[in-house]
Amino acid sequence: MPKRKLLDEVRQVLRIKNYSYRTEKSYLRWIRKFILFHNKRHPQDMAEAEIRQFLNYLADNQKVSASTQNQALSAILFLYKEVLQKEIGFVQNIHWAKKPVRLPVVLTSEEAMKVLNHLEGKYKLAASLMYGSGLRLLECLRLRVKDVDFDYLQLTVRDGKGQKDRKTMLPV
Repeated sequence: MPKRKLLDEVRQVLRIKNYSYRTEKSYLRWIRKFILFHNKRHPQDMAEAEIRQFLNYLADNQKVSASTQNQALSAILFLYKEVLQKEIGFVQNIHWAKKPVRLPVVLTSEEAMKVLNHLEGKYKLAASLMYGSGLRLLECLRLRVKDVDFDYLQLTVRDGKGQKDRKTMLPV
């Protein structure tokens, strides 16, 4: 039987561990970039020094955000721990990207109502549910009739962030 390609193995392990499709795409992209950065060397032949070099390159040359750099690290650590079964110690001396300190923009109730009043039909319904119940976009789009409990004025959100179910209020 031919040996399976590394990225196919990564994809299979991600699916077995029930990672989301978006995480799968992201991890595969970062692992591919890591391998290409090191001139297509197999990750089995690399260790902390190469990981550090790649992450420093992202921060110093590519000017990626701290969260992007952290996502790349998570993908690489997943590759080593879960696929290659190779223990990588704590990667030290990394130039971490600077995380900007930003205050969130919060709309007042009046501003939110103005936005909602400019929408119509299914878009207004979805935006109102998201605003009134604190739903994320995909959680709102995945709602089914059986998830609405009019007796208790609740919504059941299935497979939300982290594949967890939760209940939230139904706005009236």
